[in-house]
Order: sequence, then C-alpha cells, then structure tokens
Amino acid sequence: MDTALELFARKGYHNTKISDVVKAAGVSQGTFYWYFEGKEQMAVRLIENGREKLTQVIEQGYRNHAGSVDDMISSSARLLTDLFEFADSNRNLMAFLLIKGQGADPLVREAVSETWIAFEEAFKSNVNRAIELKMLPQFTDVSLRVNILVSLITGVLTKWLFGPMHDVDYTSAYSPSEIAEETARFEFRGLLG
Repeated sequence: MDTALELFARKGYHNTKISDVVKAAGVSQGTFYWYFEGKEQMAVRLIENGREKLTQVIEQGYRNHAGSVDDMISSSARLLTDLFEFADSNRNLMAFLLIKGQGADPLVREAVSETWIAFEEAFKSNVNRAIELKMLPQFTDVSLRVNILVSLITGVLTKWLFGPMHDVDYTSAYSPSEIAEETARFEFRGLLG
C-alpha cells in the first residue's frame, strides 16, 4: 500500500497501473488481487486510512477549558504544528489528497472529498467548542468562517509541502513549527498582525 501511495503521489492516479505497483512492491499481480479487487479499491482504502489519521490530529486540538487570545494562538500553533508534522511525515498521502487524486475515478474523488469534509468538520468542532467556552464570539455562520479557515490552512499546507510547482520532493525554508506559528498568528490577527 505504501508503494501504491508513493506512485499515486508521484505519477498521479490515472498514470499508475497495477503492474507498476506490483513491480515496485516486488509482489505478483495475483498477490495484489488477493487483497484488492482493483486499483480503485486500493486507492479508496488508502484515503480512508489517511482520513482517520488526519482527523485524529485535528481532534487533539479540542479545548477543555477557556483561555486568552494569546492562549488561543498558542494552542492553534500547537495544533497546526502537529498537522504540518503529520503532513510532512505523510507527504505521499497529502500529495494524493491535495493534488494527484483530483482527476481520479469517481469513487476515489468521492473519498478525497469526504476526507476534506471530515477535515473541515473536525475544525468546526474545535471552533464550536471555543464558542461554547466564550473564547470566540457567536458567529452567524460558523460554517462559512470554518470554510475560510480551512481554505487558509490547506492553501498554506499545499504551498509549504509542495512549493509552487507541486513537487513531491520540495523542501520548504520553514520548519513545521515556524509555518504553523505564522499561520496561527494570521488566523487570529490577520494582515494587521
């Protein structure tokens, strides 16, 4: 599965054939079909496994108690650092989810979409909890604000991981904690700092 994920991340879903996967993994096609009906089923399983791990990272940011704005920024920076470290350690998964899985077969695209919906819902739970604790004001449209927040985070994450050319081997000048801290400050204080 790791071999398939790497190939999907580097070559794209459609450009990766089962024969490529089994050759790179050093197994027979019969072994592949023992575990999977086809490439689509394998890709969906990879995405579902990744979705669970990705949302667990975000759910760790769920607050137990209230705090100040500086505490919120610090907590958000810790959460985003965990997220960016996860993304860096799971670069092939993130490349598949953010870039290479977009033109895949319908079931694969649906699994990618469901992952981003779960990602956004995990952040929405965190924001709603901060509202319950009166750390954030009651918004009229929490979903819209969370959508904007998630767009900021996924945009920064994509550029940080893969650079302007969407290169899987790109290395950013910023560490996970540096980019996370700056993103958290921007999240709460915007362009005015």
